[in-house]
Amino acid sequence: MSAMVQVALAEGVAEAEEIQELLSSAGIQSELEPAVEQHPTGIEDAPQKVLVPEDSLEEALHAIEALTEPGDLASD
Repeated sequence: MSAMVQVALAEGVAEAEEIQELLSSAGIQSELEPAVEQHPTGIEDAPQKVLVPEDSLEEALHAIEALTEPGDLASD
């Protein structure tokens, strides 16, 4: 099994889960991990690391880039 590496940093759990869904639909396994031990503001929705197997990193980056490309939001 390949080591897990960080592919993205999400501002909170909801954003991390959206990224995780995108990766899952691309057939890429992912895991979430808190980015900080204790969030400085004391809220539970702390930043999250999105981790993928090292051998899937490039594919995961492409999947995330496809989601955020300006062409995806065409208004015509």
